[in-house]
Amino acid sequence: MTTSINIKQVLLVDDDLNIRTLAQMGLEGLTDWKVELAGSGAEAVIKATELQPDLIILDVMMPGMDGPTTLTELRKIENLAATPVIFMTAKAQTHEVELYQMMGAKGIITKPFDPMTLSDDIQGILSKG
Repeated sequence: MTTSINIKQVLLVDDDLNIRTLAQMGLEGLTDWKVELAGSGAEAVIKATELQPDLIILDVMMPGMDGPTTLTELRKIENLAATPVIFMTAKAQTHEVELYQMMGAKGIITKPFDPMTLSDDIQGILSKG
């Protein structure tokens, strides 16, 4: 499957260590992507600024700075304004999905996800445009 961008580095942001670990193992085990991890929105903004990742996977519900707030902050940084962001959430209701897409997210991955198909799910979202 072809994607609209060439992914080398992914920043995965989730406050749950188990989810970060599971996703990182799945993505690095099945692709040649390098996955960096962040445990909070604030950490994500700092790491994204340093790394300039090709893709950011962002948990919606996090304490402190939630996913939508983090996306808003990332979009203020010139070098990250066009970086694809995919939200990850356990509660993906239609109106929320539409809101996230209006904010600029490429798509939504629902939790729990299958780490063995996570990279395919991501590529499917990115190939849509």
